[in-house]
Parts: sequence; C-alpha cells; structure tokens
Amino acid sequence: MGKLSHYDRRAQARMVDVSTKPPTRREAEASAFVALAPCVLKALPRNPKGNPLEIARFAGIAAAKRTAELIPMCHNVPLSHIDVHTKLCKNGLAITASAATTAVTGVEMEALVAASIAALTVYDMCKALDKGIEIRNVILERKTGGKSGEYIRKKLRRFAGVSEQEKRVSGSQQPKSRA
Repeated sequence: MGKLSHYDRRAQARMVDVSTKPPTRREAEASAFVALAPCVLKALPRNPKGNPLEIARFAGIAAAKRTAELIPMCHNVPLSHIDVHTKLCKNGLAITASAATTAVTGVEMEALVAASIAALTVYDMCKALDKGIEIRNVILERKTGGKSGEYIRKKLRRFAGVSEQEKRVSGSQQPKSRA
C-alpha cells in the first residue's frame, strides 16, 4: 500500500503539487445504492416535487462540477464528461456516475461526489414517505489513467443487469415504511 499523499513530512495536511505532472486521459466510475421500501418505489412516478430520478441525475452532474469546493484538498479538474445513470431495482435504486478528463489529476472524487449527491437527492425527494431510506455502498468501481494506472474493483458492479450490490441487498429484509 502506498503512502498518503496529502500530508507533508511533518504530518501537516497539504494540497499535492501536481504542476510537474503531464496531462493524461483519466476516467472514473462510482456507484451508490438507495434502499427504498416498496411503498416509496410505487410512489416515485407521482412525486409532487418532480421526477426524483431525473432530478437526482441533474444534481449528481452539478455536484461533480463543484467537487473541489466540497473536498478541501481536491484539485479543480476540467471535466470533459460527467454522467449519472439511475436504475430502479425491486428493492431500491442503483446509481452509477462516470467522469472523464484530460488533466494532471484524476476524477475519482468527481465520480464519487456525483453518485453520493444523486443518492442524497433521492432521499430528499422521497423522505416525506419514509425517513428510513438508506444510502448504501458508495464505491469507486474503476479508474484509468495517471501514475497509479488502472483500477477495477474485483466484483465490478455494472449499471446493466443485476449487480452484485443488488444481489446482496435483495438478500436482506425489505425496509418497512415508517411514514
């Protein structure tokens, strides 16, 4: 395992100097899962605030653009692409966020922030029905580029088809509505 890069020799937090690094193509994908009770899933199309899935998608995209404002030591990265996908499952909502850039530092944090904020937005849009909604498994699925090269999570959870995350969650009890 490597050393923590955001600390100097005196263990003081610092922003990493990336000025000597060459720009390279970098991509990242992150995921999150929002566990929803059946009554919340059924009510999604009738949400008076609007379509929670589409609003969550927009919120995730907007948040990714502001990652450096949220994470103190994170560099401001010129995003060339950001997208958020949502997929309804029998027990909740699977969220996948992808980000890309050609820059001197990666976009893992942007993908993670997009997935997290999309999940939080679903909670905000649906909390009137169930305060017990759970946001689970915010995970970096893969990243490419940079000095550390490619990273692919051993059990890659994909947007298409049934994910490992869905299999794990569906094996647990369904949350009951607390509304």
